[in-house]
Amino acid sequence: MTDTDPKHQSKYQRSIRSFVKREGKMTTGQINAIEQLWPSYGVDLTNQKLDLASLFARDAFTVLEIGFGNGLSLAEMAERFPQQNFLGVEVHRPGVGSLLVQVKKQELLNVRVSQEDAVEVLNQQIADSCLDRVQIFFPDPWHKKRHHKRRLIQAEFVSMLVSKLKHNGVIHVATDWENYAEHILEVLSADQALENTAGGYAEKPEYRPDTKYEARGIRLGHGVWDLVFRKSN
Repeated sequence: MTDTDPKHQSKYQRSIRSFVKREGKMTTGQINAIEQLWPSYGVDLTNQKLDLASLFARDAFTVLEIGFGNGLSLAEMAERFPQQNFLGVEVHRPGVGSLLVQVKKQELLNVRVSQEDAVEVLNQQIADSCLDRVQIFFPDPWHKKRHHKRRLIQAEFVSMLVSKLKHNGVIHVATDWENYAEHILEVLSADQALENTAGGYAEKPEYRPDTKYEARGIRLGHGVWDLVFRKSN
């Protein structure tokens, strides 16, 4: 964001959240994975910008995923693309534990994890023009009209994401709610710094794995919409 006034940021953080807290139960394996792996793979929230090259011990194409759920698809991407770095942000502790279980099982070295609100992570820790891709797969659609204001994909949030992307960096959002897809398309299209890579909805990129949310949507008769926009300005 270009506005760095603390009062502005504080107000913004209260009005938009990247999550709704639903903690849930954790398995023993998830608890153990967090205890054992957090010192090496966890990213604590601070007021200092992350040096991504130091964080991953290399300078490489870097992907930020917001809200990775159970982490299975993120782990699959990390395994398929070992030459890329993946920073996952997820506030739900069972999901963090689930991802770290996969990190240990698959011996992944290119994953780092934050258990914080993505708005705070972006504001406090992600430097401008440092990310190659931001991906948000199946965010809460808040399908009731009176709840639409709670949707994550809003103009101000998108502006923040854009500021963190490198030139030609990509924002990729996927949803199984048509109304939300229409909203996302409208919001992304309105940002003058972005261009639609597909002219509308995109074909599913080969790097995005199928997720349980996608399978659920298909079972319910929903379509799945991918939106891929590139930072051009």
